[in-house]
Amino acid sequence: MRPLLQRSSLRCLGTVLSSFPASRDKLVTQAAAAPHLCYLRKTMHYQTEERGHPNSPDYRIYFKTSEGKYISPFHDIPLIAETEQDNDVPAKKPRNSETEVLYNMVVEVPRWSNAKMEIATKEPLNPIKQDVKKGKLRYVANIFPHKGYIWNYGALPQTWEDPNHTDTDTKCCGDNDPIDVCDIGGQVCSPGQVIQVKVLGILAMIDEGEMDWKVIAINAKDPDAKNLNSIEDVRKSRPGQLEATVDLV
Repeated sequence: MRPLLQRSSLRCLGTVLSSFPASRDKLVTQAAAAPHLCYLRKTMHYQTEERGHPNSPDYRIYFKTSEGKYISPFHDIPLIAETEQDNDVPAKKPRNSETEVLYNMVVEVPRWSNAKMEIATKEPLNPIKQDVKKGKLRYVANIFPHKGYIWNYGALPQTWEDPNHTDTDTKCCGDNDPIDVCDIGGQVCSPGQVIQVKVLGILAMIDEGEMDWKVIAINAKDPDAKNLNSIEDVRKSRPGQLEATVDLV
């Protein structure tokens, strides 16, 4: 994978999002019972239900409301974090100012872990699963200078990189997945956790000829969030992190 360009500011993210609208067709089929283990992990306003065994092809993380209704992290979680909670979806956080926009991020891979987890866009209810390539579960390198993922890695809900849309700058089409997010905040999140992030910029990556945007963001609750506002701020305050991001993804 190679970088083509870097974009900073919310205006650039708005341009990307307008090019990749999320599918309007929601998957509402109930998750089928699995013969393996089932765990429930509660957060503020919703639950994640684990089925199967971690590091296996059958492992899944499903999303549920506090009332037990299954939801899709791809379709049912709002993209923009508002001040009110609607329809018992995951918790939202108010904006820090009238001009700052916060986005919901679905965490797929926690920092320092190395199993490549992702939203299963083609499965009912779109659970999180471990990616498989050529019949093998995928992992990122767990050797020096990295120890797994160096940030919390996830996706923006209700976004989609259109495989039929050619980007004017990169001349490549989308990869048919939600837009990826790298949260550079200090908290180590959990798989399936939904956090509110402040966007700092975007890296345009090419993966096997497909467009693969990487949004660089920071958890809105992180102590450094108020001091970081752009890609340039990240480069100055955290030398080498953007270069490491390009090497790792």
